[in-house]
Amino acid sequence: MKQITFVKLMILGGFALALTSCNKSNVEGRLIPKQAGFVLKIDGKALSAKLPWSEIKQNPIFQHMYGDSNLPSSIKSFLDNPASAGVDPSSDFIMFSVQDSLGGYVGFEGKVQDENAFKNFNVQAIKTGTVSEQNGVQFLTGNPVCIGWTKEKFVYILDAPQMAHMDELSARMIRDSITPPVKSSRDVSATCKSIFQLDENNTLAENERFTSLMKDKGDIQFFLNVEQLNKGTATKGPLAVVNLDKFYKGNVTTGILNFENGKMQVDMKSYASDELINIFRKYGGGRITEDMIKRIPGKDMVGFLALHFKPEGIRELIKLSGLDGLVNMGVSKLGFNMDDFIKANQGDIVVGVSDLSVKTDSLRSNNESDSIVRSNKKPSFNFIFAAAIGDKDAFNKLVNAGKNLMKQKVADSVNAPFAFNMNGTYFVLGNSKANVDKYLGDEKTDFEFINKISGEPFAGYANLQAMF
Repeated sequence: MKQITFVKLMILGGFALALTSCNKSNVEGRLIPKQAGFVLKIDGKALSAKLPWSEIKQNPIFQHMYGDSNLPSSIKSFLDNPASAGVDPSSDFIMFSVQDSLGGYVGFEGKVQDENAFKNFNVQAIKTGTVSEQNGVQFLTGNPVCIGWTKEKFVYILDAPQMAHMDELSARMIRDSITPPVKSSRDVSATCKSIFQLDENNTLAENERFTSLMKDKGDIQFFLNVEQLNKGTATKGPLAVVNLDKFYKGNVTTGILNFENGKMQVDMKSYASDELINIFRKYGGGRITEDMIKRIPGKDMVGFLALHFKPEGIRELIKLSGLDGLVNMGVSKLGFNMDDFIKANQGDIVVGVSDLSVKTDSLRSNNESDSIVRSNKKPSFNFIFAAAIGDKDAFNKLVNAGKNLMKQKVADSVNAPFAFNMNGTYFVLGNSKANVDKYLGDEKTDFEFINKISGEPFAGYANLQAMF
């Protein structure tokens, strides 16, 4: 009797272990390396129901691309009907990026619906490609792309050596808008083949945070691993002395986007290191001040960020970065100390943009005989930064330090590109004196989204339609 009971317990324990393992794993990440810094999953079936391909084909951008006489016939056939490429348009599609010692690469995965059609489409698209087979997987290589597929699954791998030079490229583009060529030493075929040979424990299939994301449904899901994105990045300049590892460690953000009735709803989760979480727990929480949002001037809100925090947490974050000594030395030269900075802030900050539009200015050539008039389009908007004042005397020290610092930068305060003012409650900085005065006045707007963010310590809003 005891032996039978023991056997039953062993069987039940095995089932329990199997169920636990299943709960911590997922199938979507099976062909995604665990080093992936970014993953985007698209629910083809859900999006096809909300935005049919027939409607996409009516878009002017689509029609302009389709009308290109240089467009290969295989691509035009795909634009007519995506299924002609042998893919299942109603399946899930996944895009991911991996940064490594050779720069990085981007992957794109989906479901194969017709293996022969898929092969024919890609052979026509990459006419100089080389076809091979390994362990039942077919490959088509035409640098910088390699495609691998089975009867059920396909993976596109695109070499992206620029990932190792993002800082250099950004600096060069800011300087002269010229992007220097980046040479690659990657064997893209070997990289593509390695994707199909990955052990499950080296993929996102066993990543608990990715698994948690995949359990929920959404039109679009994304996974952002900040720690992986910053691994091996050489910090230069003043940031070289900052201990950023403690901010990156365990830093992951996941999100779900759903499109409903003309609106995009986003649900996000953030993960951080134990050190950061302890600081957030101790100094976070509370509620944003709705009055600060309602004061943002303008008829049409474009976007805002509102934050409530305990100012003492700033000191802990600076200590975590290892810059406390340097910061204390710097602010003392400006005429205040960290205690003044902390006392000056109430812990409420709002940044807002409203009434975005594009204005066209007419510019005439400097040559008087030249009658050519050029149109110059510039964005026009209202910008506001507001902070709740804590200790008034301490805040005055910050304001005076700011004035002294800007004297050499902006000699003519009348033509300065910004304005600021304050009362006993708020300090406000904006791109015009009129906006600053409106914010400090009595006029308020009860925006319709206020009730959705009430009681939260952090809130944001973005009107993407207005931005587009």
